[in-house]
Amino acid sequence: MITLLQRVSEARVDIAGETVGRIGPGLLVLVCAEPDDTEAVGQKLLSKILKLRIFGDEQGKMNRSVQDVGGGLLIVSQFTLAADTTSGNRPGFTGAAPPALGEALYDRFVALAREQHPLVQTGRFGADMQVHLVNDGPVTIPLTIH
Repeated sequence: MITLLQRVSEARVDIAGETVGRIGPGLLVLVCAEPDDTEAVGQKLLSKILKLRIFGDEQGKMNRSVQDVGGGLLIVSQFTLAADTTSGNRPGFTGAAPPALGEALYDRFVALAREQHPLVQTGRFGADMQVHLVNDGPVTIPLTIH
């Protein structure tokens, strides 16, 4: 799975003018399933995200996790993270899981997150979403787990 984590002071997802997910401080998690991904890959990814120390401590050093600071997770599906731009000017997306598999893996990832973290909000798989965020730092971390 491919993810892009953004430490945020706030973030939300709107669909057709309606807010469907919103968090205050925490992580915006953009996630893309790949064809060979499994639930086990999703669990490994989630464990890494929940423990990743990218929030400041008393000295301002990145030494705390989203769990340590009680931050939220806003999980948004984004197949374009698998973009292949090696040829031509139009990206290819064959590196992303087919839609049915991608949705199943995304839904399971969200369910696991909700079992393990108290504040989880989401976008909607396959929807045309507008993602609004205030990147805190800015801190943006690409993370891929196989």
